[in-house]
Amino acid sequence: MTASETALILLALGLPFLGAVLSPIFYRLFGSVAPWLLALLPLFSLLQFLRLVPRVAAGETLTGGYDWIPSLGIRFSFLLDGLSLTFAILVTGIGTMIVLYAGGYMKGHALQARFLSFMFMFMGSMLGVVISDGLLMLFVFWELTSITSFLLIGFDNEREASRRAALQALVVTGGGGLILLAGVLLIQNITGANSLSELFATGNVLRDSPLYLAAFILVLGGAFTKSAQFPFHFWLPNAMEAPTPVSAYLHSATMVKAGVYLLMRLNPVMGDTALWTTVLPLFGGVTLMVGSLLAIRQTDLKQMLAYTTVASLGLMVMMTGMGLPHAIEGAVLYLIAHALFKGGLFMVAGLIDHETGTRDLTRLGGLAKAMPITFAAGLAGAISMGGLPPFVGFLAKEGIYEALATGSVFALIFLVVAIIGNALMFAVGFGVGLKPFVGPKVETPKHAHEGPALMWIGPVALGVTALLAALFSHYFNGHFSGPMASAVAGETVEIHLSLIPHIGIPLALSVLTVIIAIVVYMRLTAARAAADTLFTRLGPGPDTWFDGFVRGLVALSFRVSQRVQPGRLEFYITATFISVAAVLLISLVSFGEMPDLPSIPRNFELGHWVIFALAIIGLLAVINAHNRLTAIVTLGIQGFAVAVLFLLLGAPDLSFTQFMVETLSVVILTLVMTRLNLVPSDHRSMIQKVFDGTIAVACGLGFSLLLMRATEVPFNDALTQFFNSYSKVIAHGHNVVNVIIVDFRGTDTLGEIAVVMITGLAILALIRIRAGRSAEGRQGTDNPVDEETVR
Repeated sequence: MTASETALILLALGLPFLGAVLSPIFYRLFGSVAPWLLALLPLFSLLQFLRLVPRVAAGETLTGGYDWIPSLGIRFSFLLDGLSLTFAILVTGIGTMIVLYAGGYMKGHALQARFLSFMFMFMGSMLGVVISDGLLMLFVFWELTSITSFLLIGFDNEREASRRAALQALVVTGGGGLILLAGVLLIQNITGANSLSELFATGNVLRDSPLYLAAFILVLGGAFTKSAQFPFHFWLPNAMEAPTPVSAYLHSATMVKAGVYLLMRLNPVMGDTALWTTVLPLFGGVTLMVGSLLAIRQTDLKQMLAYTTVASLGLMVMMTGMGLPHAIEGAVLYLIAHALFKGGLFMVAGLIDHETGTRDLTRLGGLAKAMPITFAAGLAGAISMGGLPPFVGFLAKEGIYEALATGSVFALIFLVVAIIGNALMFAVGFGVGLKPFVGPKVETPKHAHEGPALMWIGPVALGVTALLAALFSHYFNGHFSGPMASAVAGETVEIHLSLIPHIGIPLALSVLTVIIAIVVYMRLTAARAAADTLFTRLGPGPDTWFDGFVRGLVALSFRVSQRVQPGRLEFYITATFISVAAVLLISLVSFGEMPDLPSIPRNFELGHWVIFALAIIGLLAVINAHNRLTAIVTLGIQGFAVAVLFLLLGAPDLSFTQFMVETLSVVILTLVMTRLNLVPSDHRSMIQKVFDGTIAVACGLGFSLLLMRATEVPFNDALTQFFNSYSKVIAHGHNVVNVIIVDFRGTDTLGEIAVVMITGLAILALIRIRAGRSAEGRQGTDNPVDEETVR
C-alpha cells in the first residue's frame, strides 16, 4: 500500500481512541447533539474499510505499518484480507450504531460521557485485534479488550453484581490472554515469524513441529476463554450486568468473537490436524447444547440472548474445526448473520426495558401498537436468527446443513447437535423478538411508548442490512463472505448460496428445524420448566465453581502470606541470604563453572600478608564480641584491611572510597545503637548460631567462587579502551574513574545515592521511634526502643 493509504488505515484505527478523548469535551460543548457528532468518527473508519472491499474481493492482501522496535523485529503493522476486513467493517459499522444507541439509552446519566469514552476504547481495542499483523501487537490489543470490557461491565460500580461480573470477566479473559501470550511466543520460537503474514508463509512448519500440541493447547486457552466456550462460558451471561449498549456491542461484533477470529485466523497454519478437527467440534458442540438449553431456562430478555450467544459461539467454533467441505462457508456466513441479528435483538431488548421498565418476558405482551418500529426491528432479528428467508440467517443455516449433511457418522452426530441447537435458538429468538409484542396487553411498570430515534435507528439499520445481504446474495458472497471464507481456508473459496430454495437435504433439515422450533415456542413455559429441572438436578455449575475457586485462592494467599510475611526482619534477611547462596552455588555447580584452586600470587609481599592476617583477627573479634556495639566497631577492621589492600595493589581511588564507606558505616551504626535498647549480648541459641553461620559461609563461599571464576576468563579490554578514548572527548574529564561514575554510569550512581538516602531516612525514623503506649495505646515519646520492636 502507498504511504497515504497506510496513513488512512492507521487513522481509521486511531479514531476510536480519539473518540475516547473527545467524548467528555463534546458532551460539555454540544450536549444532546454529541452522540451524532461522535458517531462520525467510527463512520469515517467504516468508510475507509469499505473502499478497500473491491481490492480485497479481487484477491489482494493489504499490509502496511512502520517499525516499532526494529532491533526485535517488531512492527506496528496491519493485515487486511477477507477475514480481517469483514471483521473491521462489522466493528466500525455496528460501532457507529452503538454510539448513537448509547446516546439515547444513557441520556441524562451523569457519567454518559465517560461511558462513551470507555466504549470508544473498547471499539479501538477490538479493531486493533482484527487488523494487527504483528503477533505481539495482536496480543496487546487482545488484552486491551479485556481491560476495557472490565470497565464497561463494571460501569455501574455501586452494584455488587456489576463488580462481581466485571472481576469475573477480567479474571477469565485476562488469564486466557496470558496463556495466549505463551502460545504466541511459542509459535514465534517454532516458526521464526513475528507477524501473521510471515506465519502464513511458513506452510506446515507449525503443524509438523513436535511442539504443535503445546502451541495448540495455549492458543485454545486464549480463544476458549475469550469466546466463552464450555466450561468457560459462565462469565458471558454474567456480563449482562453491563448497560445494554455494552451487551449489544459485546455480543455482536467485538470481544466474544475475538476467540473465534483467532481460531479462524490460525486455521491455515494450525488446522487440518486430528487435534484441530476433533477438539474444536467437540467443545463447540457441547457449548452449543449447553448455551441453547440454558437460554430456554431464562425469562430475562438479555439473559435469553446472552445464552444464545454462548450457543452461537459454540456453533461457530464447531464449524471452524469440522474440516469438511463447505464447513468454513457455513461458519463465516453464520458469524456475519449473528453479528447483525444479535446486535439488533439486544438493542430491541434494551428498548423494551428502557420504555416499559422491565425486561421480564412473563411481564410483557401486546407492545406492537405502542412500539411499532421496535416490533418491526425485533421481528426482523428473530426471523434472521431463526434462519428463515428472506434474511441472511437463512443462508447461514443452509450453509451449515449443507456442510454437515455428508453422510459420515462423525458429521451426523454434529448435524443432530446443530438441528437441536438451532431449533432452541429459533424459539428463544422469537421469544425476544415476537412474544413481547403479541397477545393481550400487559401492564408494565412504565407506560410503554416508542423509543427515541437514537435508539431504534441501530436495530432497524442492522435488520435492513441483514435483508439486503440475502436479497443481493451474489454481491454479498462475492465481496464479503467469499473472501472471508478464502482467508480462513487458506485457499480460494466461492459461495453460491442464495434465497432461491434448492430441493435437497439441507432444505429438508431446515423445515425439520422450524417444526421443532415452533413446538418449543408454543410450549415455551413448559420447556423452560423442563430445562430448569434439568440444571437444578445437575447441581452447581462453573459459575459457582468460580466463586469457590476465588475463595480458595484468597484463603491460600492469606496462609502463604502469613508464612512468608510474618513481620520479622530476621526472617526476611535469612530468606534473602539463603536465596543468594542457593543461586550462586547451584548455578556454579550445575553448569560446571567451578573455578580452579587459586595459587599464591607472586607479588603478594609480607605487608600484604600482614593486612590479610589483620582482617582475619578482626573477623575473630567480631565473632567473639560480647555485645553488639563492640561487634559493629570491630567489624570495621575488615573494611579497613580491604581498603589498605586496594591501596597497596594500586587502586587509590577505590581505597579512598572504601575508607569513607567503612568510617561512615561504623560511625552511623554506632550512633544508632546508642539510641536503641538492645540486649547486650547475642540472644541466639547455639543451633541458631550454627545455622546462621552456615548461611553466612555459604554466601561468602558463593561470591568467592564466582569472583575466582570470573577472573579466570580472558580479560576483555574493550570497555577500558572505550572509556580511555571517550572520557575526555565526550565527558570532558581527565579522571576516567570519575567520568565513569558521574557520566557513563550516572543513572547507576543516582540509584546508589537514592539507596543511601532511603537508608538514612529509615535510620532517622528508627531513632525517632519510642516504645510504649500513650493514652490511646502508646506511652511517652522519650522511651528507647526495645529489641522486639526493632525486629
